[in-house]
Amino acid sequence: MSDDKKWYVIHTYSGYENKVKANLEKRVESMGMEDKIFRVLVPMEEEVEIKEGKKKITKKKIFPGYVLVEMIMGDDSWYVVRNTPGVTGFVGSGSKPVPLHPSEVRSILRQMGLDEPRPKVAFRPGQNVKVVAGPFDGFVGVIDEVSPERGKLKVFVSMFGRDTPLELDFGQVQEI
Repeated sequence: MSDDKKWYVIHTYSGYENKVKANLEKRVESMGMEDKIFRVLVPMEEEVEIKEGKKKITKKKIFPGYVLVEMIMGDDSWYVVRNTPGVTGFVGSGSKPVPLHPSEVRSILRQMGLDEPRPKVAFRPGQNVKVVAGPFDGFVGVIDEVSPERGKLKVFVSMFGRDTPLELDFGQVQEI
């Protein structure tokens, strides 16, 4: 098969993605495959939920039922992954696994916040900002939280006499 490392997608039973990741990492270590199987990722993104005025960050699977594996495809590495408990198979046409295109991998890693360097944050809680893009364009608010890893701000703006929390991208606001 191929000699260079690429990302492949494996299909798992839905809800077992983290278990498959742990099982595969243990198998790679116990079978001495660290030189052929490098990274195992369950694609996840943070989701902000506000319940009863409290912010809760949860991790949500981007592709339920799928796990990404960075590996050098060969008969031995294929066997280790394919025979990991919970793995139902590789994604691909017929019996041959098809690697992800590098642009797809970059997109997924970016969505997870693992690809690009973190933006330099000039914003800080308590700072006044003006919304310059989106449906709240023109509103002025106060930053409550800064999430540099996601490029997001939680800003309170006054609407109908009440402080209303907004989640905005860094590019949607400017300093006053």
